Amino acid sequence: MECVSDCIAAPELSLSSITAEPIPIRWSPDLPVFAKEEFLKAVGDEYGWLGGLDQHGTLRCILPYTIVQKLGVRLVRFRVETIACGGALDIAEEKSFLNAAVEHFRKMRADVIIPASNNTLFRTFPNGAAAAPYGSYVIDLQQPEDVLWRNISKGSRHNINVAKKDGVTIREGMEFLDPAYDLIRETFRRSKLDFMDRDAFRRLALALGDNGKILRAERQNVAHSYAFFAFSTPGAYWMYGGNIQCQHQGAMKLLLWEAIRQFRNYGIRTVDFYGARINPPKGSKQEGINLMKKHLGASLSEGFMWKYPIRPWRALAYSLGVRLLRGGDIVDQEGKRLRGYSLRVEN
Repeated sequence: MECVSDCIAAPELSLSSITAEPIPIRWSPDLPVFAKEEFLKAVGDEYGWLGGLDQHGTLRCILPYTIVQKLGVRLVRFRVETIACGGALDIAEEKSFLNAAVEHFRKMRADVIIPASNNTLFRTFPNGAAAAPYGSYVIDLQQPEDVLWRNISKGSRHNINVAKKDGVTIREGMEFLDPAYDLIRETFRRSKLDFMDRDAFRRLALALGDNGKILRAERQNVAHSYAFFAFSTPGAYWMYGGNIQCQHQGAMKLLLWEAIRQFRNYGIRTVDFYGARINPPKGSKQEGINLMKKHLGASLSEGFMWKYPIRPWRALAYSLGVRLLRGGDIVDQEGKRLRGYSLRVEN
């Protein structure tokens, strides 16, 4: 993946050493949508790009970030994983860069690096971080449409065809922003999950602009499902979805199939279903969600979530708060799976 090519002088380092320095934000549609400045500004009190520089001062990678301040604690959050520039970045180099990034945020007087957003899969993590394996189901759109259709399970193809026969249709438009928000929030509420307020959702949609999309599945003028996507050339992400309780069984599947077709026609390279737990318990809701994504032809991509206590006492305040509110963050909940886990990485 190509990105900005600015070079900044750096001291002599070992071959695997990568330093971290702030660089200008120069986003283009060839970069992940979550590196876009308007998006970062909408979701953070502070934001920027860190550049990873090798011993020759060559820019090897970038890492967009946001900082949010809550109750006096400065929380760093990454919205996309390390983006390699102009060639492969090996694991040792990426780890060196992430170690340097931690030190950069220490100098910025940040308190804790919290787990990244669900779309973000790191190949490694810095020394001293708490980590957990995590994944996401992804569809390669660089295939013929008939192949993508055959990759969908027989049962899901049947549901999609029945939905079409029963008059379920797909519409799109940002005019559905408010009703989409209402149904997505209600869906989260039924699962006893928090969701952002309406103003935050609106800011997010406006910040994405032409890189955001809302699709609606309806039958007899009644909305059954909504889905909100963010996209640029490397990939489209299904960020949020919602369904009425008595939805047509094929409504959301038809909506997602239409999204797959549209994004392929745009020249987008992948559709990412925005996060999945690795080997969830049998019969759990997480397993059911993973199976739905798999049955739509997606394959599991694996990586790591991690967090880092830059200032231990303030990081402890974050950890205690999130445990009281949600029983811990994703690293707390999934960290036990790290033992014996080996990430399969292709360079």
